[in-house]
Amino acid sequence: MIQALRDRQWTAFRWTRPLILLAALVGVAACDKDKDPDPPAELTDIVATYKVDQLWSVGLGGDSENLRLALRPLVAEGVVYAASHDGEVVALDATNGRNKWSVKTKLPLAAGPDVGAGLVILGSSDGDVIALDAATGQQRWRKAINSEVLARPAIVNDLVIVRTVDGHLEGLSLTDGATRWAVDEQVPRLTLRGTASPVVAGDRVIAGFDNGRVLAVDVRNGDVLWDAIVNAPHGRTELERLSDIDSPVHVSGDDIFVVGFQGRVAMLALDSGQIWWARDASSYRGFSMDDDNIYLTNSDGVIVAMKRNDGAVVWEQNRLRRRGLTAPTIDGDSLLVGDFEGYVHWLDKATGEIVARHKTDGERISNAATAADGRTFVQTDSGKLIAFKSTPKVVRSADAAE
Repeated sequence: MIQALRDRQWTAFRWTRPLILLAALVGVAACDKDKDPDPPAELTDIVATYKVDQLWSVGLGGDSENLRLALRPLVAEGVVYAASHDGEVVALDATNGRNKWSVKTKLPLAAGPDVGAGLVILGSSDGDVIALDAATGQQRWRKAINSEVLARPAIVNDLVIVRTVDGHLEGLSLTDGATRWAVDEQVPRLTLRGTASPVVAGDRVIAGFDNGRVLAVDVRNGDVLWDAIVNAPHGRTELERLSDIDSPVHVSGDDIFVVGFQGRVAMLALDSGQIWWARDASSYRGFSMDDDNIYLTNSDGVIVAMKRNDGAVVWEQNRLRRRGLTAPTIDGDSLLVGDFEGYVHWLDKATGEIVARHKTDGERISNAATAADGRTFVQTDSGKLIAFKSTPKVVRSADAAE
C-alpha cells in the first residue's frame, strides 16, 4: 500500500459513492492485517533554546476528533475569532483572551472563520454558510449551498468565495449571501478528506482541486482565466491515483506556490498558470513561506525547507515522522507545528533543529497555528484555544564559556 496508509494518523477518505466505501474499508483492513502500520516517532529529549510562555487559554468545546475540519483561529485588529464544531463562535481579546462576545449558531461548523467588511464568515458540515456581525456576533445572513464546507471562506471586495468538498466554487454576495457566480470542477470518486481554501490575488481567485488542478477564476464574474494540471494522477488503483491539492496555494508577487498529495511542489506564473519549476513531493498538510524558503510538512510527517526560487532542499527534520503534523507556521525565526498528541514543537527556521516543545490538552491539533502580533494561537480538536509567546533564550557569557 502507499506510504500514507502506513501513517496511522492519515485515516480519512471521501468517496462519492457510498457502496464503494465498504470495499475501501475492507481493503484497508486487509492491508492492516498483512502488516501493522508504522508507529509514530517517539518524542525524545531536546535542548530547548527557546522559551515558550502560555499566555492564556479558552475552552470552546465541540470535540472534532478525526473529522479533519478546517476550524482555525483568525486575528484581526487585536481580536481573535474562533469557532467550534458544536456551533459556538467567539471573539476574544488577543492580549488576554477576555471574551468580547460569543454566540451559538446551532450549526456543525467545519471551516473558518474569515473576517472582513465587518463580518465573520464560516461554513458548516451541513452545507451552510453563515455571516455574523464582527462587532456583536449577531447573524446577518445564512445561505444553504448543499455540500460540506471544509475550506475557510475568503472575503474579497463585496463577495464571499466558498469552496465545497464536491468541487464547487461559488461567489456569494457579502450583503445577503445571494449567488453571484459558480464554477464546478469534476473530482475523482476517491479523495482525501480535506479541501484547499480559495486564495484571492488581485482580481482573481486561485483554488486547488482534488483532481490535481489549479484554477484561476475572475473574481468579478466567475470566468475561468486558466486551468493548470499541477498534480497529474498516476498509478493503476484509485488509491495510487490520489492527487489531491488539499492545502491553500501561496501567492507572492507574480508567482503561485502549490503542493499536492503524491505529486509535486511547484511554482506557477500568476498570469498564465505556466509551471516555472516543480519537484517531487507529497503533502496534504500544506506549507508556509518567507522571502527565501518554502517550509513544507510532507505526508510522512517530515518537515522540509526548500529554496523558493528552484525547490532545492535546504534541510529536513524527520524526528517527528508520522506524528500527524500540521503545516508549519512561521513564528519569528522559528517554525511551529502541532501533532496528534497535542504537542506543539518549535523548530529553528535556519537549521530545522527542534528548539522548544509545549504540551496542550493532549488532543490532536489538526490545523496550523495562527501567528499575529508576536504571538501564536493554537486550537486543538477538543476546542481548546491557547495563546503562546516564544522568545530565544539568552545565553550568558559564563554559560557559553563552559
